Amino acid sequence: MSTNSAAQAQVAAQKSARRLPPELNIFLVLIGIALVYEILGWIFVGQSFLMNSQRLTIIILQVSVIGIIAVGVTQVIITGGIDLSSGSVVGMTAMFTASLAQASTWPRALYPSLTDLPVIVPVAVGIGVGLLAGIINGQLIAKTKIPPFIATLGMMVSARGISKWYTKGQPVSGLTEQFNFIGTGIWPVVIFLVVAVIFHIALRYTRYGKFTYAIGANVQAARVSGINVESHLVKVYAIAGALAGLAGVVTAARAQTAQAGMGVMYELDAIAATVIGGTSLAGGVGRITGTVIGTVILGVMTSGFTFLRVDAFYQEIVKGVIIVAAVVVDVYRQKKRKV
Repeated sequence: MSTNSAAQAQVAAQKSARRLPPELNIFLVLIGIALVYEILGWIFVGQSFLMNSQRLTIIILQVSVIGIIAVGVTQVIITGGIDLSSGSVVGMTAMFTASLAQASTWPRALYPSLTDLPVIVPVAVGIGVGLLAGIINGQLIAKTKIPPFIATLGMMVSARGISKWYTKGQPVSGLTEQFNFIGTGIWPVVIFLVVAVIFHIALRYTRYGKFTYAIGANVQAARVSGINVESHLVKVYAIAGALAGLAGVVTAARAQTAQAGMGVMYELDAIAATVIGGTSLAGGVGRITGTVIGTVILGVMTSGFTFLRVDAFYQEIVKGVIIVAAVVVDVYRQKKRKV
């Protein structure tokens, strides 16, 4: 009887552990990192890291663009793919968007006859350009069967080249106040959270989400079960491209200008936030809520390094180590699931 009771208690404990949200551990890591910076702040700087509302606001604003990209990247990685083009797509869409958001008072407008356009026009163009880039990625991967790494790497290089060619490397400035409003105040954060909520619901409660997880878990089984894998992959990459386009719009509005070099390394930050948030690079596992927390962790780390006056190159080294550590943890988790 005692043996049976012990076994039942163990099963009950395991079920209780399963009911705990997987993001809880990631959230505890976020709290731990913040507390470490708080302690180091009092020791080395003589200031509080957490008791500064302006710093916390800046952290959230800084990660909003990366977060928008990361929501799309999360869906790509859940399918077992990767998207290296999102940062370059941000730069490209920022240039296209800004060129159609210029005010008539700006003397060097790129298209003098297309100034003072309704704000919906440059926003729609930016998202549309990103959507087109995503569709091209998806078609290359689904139709030609080339690895996602290669397809998106090609788009990364091409999109950056297009953004430089578009204005011969010149920045685009003189944007309308209505367009710049998108990047002011808390609006970038609102856009990020709305995007996160929409795709959290889509992944958890719709057929789109079920198909996405099924493809990442076992593509052959998904195909046998009747899922049009190729068509769905195009949708996933198209959404990732559209979200990168939206991030480009927000980036241009925040900076109130657009340059070809915008978005450099954003794709790696988005991938880092996604992996830190618990999405498996093997595919089939991941949640938007985890990605949101992972994005905030990335922002807290960057702000904390700046707060402690750590040189930028050390920040990049540590960020690289954390990405590798997150992947190692993911590999360990995958092995435990197979046991």
